[in-house]
Amino acid sequence: MRGLATALAPLLLLVMLAVLASLLGYAVLKLVGDVLPLAKIVSKITLVLLLLCVFPFKKYLDLSWADLGFAPWPQFIGQAGRGFALSLATLLPVLLMLYLLQVHVWDDSRVWTWQTFAGKALLALLLAMLIAVGEELLFRGLLLSGLRRQMPLYAAMSVSSLYYAALHFLKSSTPVAYADLTPLSGLPLLSEAFANWLNPAIGSAFAALFAVGLFLAVLRSRKVQGLGWSIGCHAGWVWQIKLSRDLCNVNLQADSVYLVNTYYDGVIGPLVAAWLMSVLVGYGVYARYLGSR
Repeated sequence: MRGLATALAPLLLLVMLAVLASLLGYAVLKLVGDVLPLAKIVSKITLVLLLLCVFPFKKYLDLSWADLGFAPWPQFIGQAGRGFALSLATLLPVLLMLYLLQVHVWDDSRVWTWQTFAGKALLALLLAMLIAVGEELLFRGLLLSGLRRQMPLYAAMSVSSLYYAALHFLKSSTPVAYADLTPLSGLPLLSEAFANWLNPAIGSAFAALFAVGLFLAVLRSRKVQGLGWSIGCHAGWVWQIKLSRDLCNVNLQADSVYLVNTYYDGVIGPLVAAWLMSVLVGYGVYARYLGSR
């Protein structure tokens, strides 16, 4: 029962922050004007509030930055670099296979020069690093470390990965006219966003992101201060996906299009889920039966 309560506590916090974000979203739009849809504003504010929660909960749980997985700076940079290299080894073969199977096809409508490509690649890398640092600090740093104190490691990995996958589908697309905004306008959007978890269209993408979360949790947990590994790997994956989506389109007529989830991003899907779970099983066999020899 205590383990169940611990596992559900982050969900309760998420709901509370999302409600607060919906109220703040109304206030922001009334202050700055009709600049963005309410759903997008609420989503971004919720993410910011989640990240800000790291600091009070870090203090409440009496966790140091080392407990969250941060190694000394030179070691952290080395970990991130090796994690980035691992991301190329694990995702690039998937992207190449999708291209060879014509699930991804080159976008001939865009003209690239080395300068524009380099600029796009650099911008994608900066965004990927920001995403990776924030999500890894939250899920493989605070959440995994906090859960680990209340439950076995593999259970903590699974629960943190479940939340990691779920957060990617907490979305609403219903427009709310600026003239019709009220302080409670965000609440129906929250209901729609949480109900999206029951959407069968997200199934394969959810499974793939759960596998991604498990992979990153295992990578982070190999060393007490191993968060740099998961940050580098996460950033590398996001970077490759962003570039792939810029360079290629998803061919919905391809025989193998079922290997990706077209509802999500056209990359994440059954192929990624099967591949990463195979890698994890292989690593588990190696660590248990061969690594100790």
